[in-house]
Amino acid sequence: MDLSIIVPIYNEESNIEALYKRLRSVIDPMAVQYEFIFINDGSRDRSLTLIHDLTASDPQVRYIDFSRNFGHQIAVTAGLDLAAGAAVVIIDADLQDPPELIPKLYQKLQEGYEVVYAKRRSRKGESAAKKFTARLFYRVLASITHISIPVDTGDFRIISRKVVNALKQMPEQNKFIRGQISWIGYRQTYLEYDRAERAGGATGYTYRKMIRLALDGITGFSDAPLKAATIGGFIVSGVAFLVMVYTLYARFITKDYEPGWSSLMVSILFMGGIQLIAIGIIGEYIARLSANVRQRPLYIISDTNIPLEEVPTPTMPLAPHNS
Repeated sequence: MDLSIIVPIYNEESNIEALYKRLRSVIDPMAVQYEFIFINDGSRDRSLTLIHDLTASDPQVRYIDFSRNFGHQIAVTAGLDLAAGAAVVIIDADLQDPPELIPKLYQKLQEGYEVVYAKRRSRKGESAAKKFTARLFYRVLASITHISIPVDTGDFRIISRKVVNALKQMPEQNKFIRGQISWIGYRQTYLEYDRAERAGGATGYTYRKMIRLALDGITGFSDAPLKAATIGGFIVSGVAFLVMVYTLYARFITKDYEPGWSSLMVSILFMGGIQLIAIGIIGEYIARLSANVRQRPLYIISDTNIPLEEVPTPTMPLAPHNS
């Protein structure tokens, strides 16, 4: 298998047929052995029925049906786990990312790169608020992480089998795949494109899910929030000390004070707020540690037409030699 195309699906009945036709129109001329892997992530519409129709007419179409909705990043992970291609493309089903870019991505991969990601020049059909928050997130993440995560990129990219095998060795529960791929390293490059409007349906990425993804990215690749909580604690302690000194000065020197002084309440509320923020940040990290310690499976497959014996196993690193 030369090429695997991974497509996570969540309520995309209005886009599946158009996506399939566009994929076939660009992949067939490439003269490669390929497979399409559709991952049904607990869709509540006719998405799974349409995927079954495709599998009945095209043997190159594979599918994975989850037992429930596990999330976009987990759906992509399942596709990577079961993909057989020497190269793997990740693309969403909403047709905002053009399938016509895949041959160029594949050609670039043949030049010796292990990762070729698609970088957005423009984003059509999205609100100013979403564009601003996305732009802000990518730049904040790039500034606080110790690895170089490219800005203005999503999961639309092509990766080699070497990178896929490396991803299989990263079993953390809170997935941020574009960050993991950057962490892996190897030779990486990009191609620019203009992102189109969503072809149909409603986006599954609500602001709540976007915030969760942002938290996964930040907590998975940066300890800056913990450092900020520590620094904030020192600053608040310093302010509290100054307030204490001023209170003693007003009480014993100037005699200018009143019982139940309002600034005391302000300082208490201020310190309490900072403490709660710090506890919340620490709690986010502890929650992720707890999720990984439980070692539950990332996903549960209800049905699939992929023969598991065809799935390539990752190349595990050699154990260190003890002399």
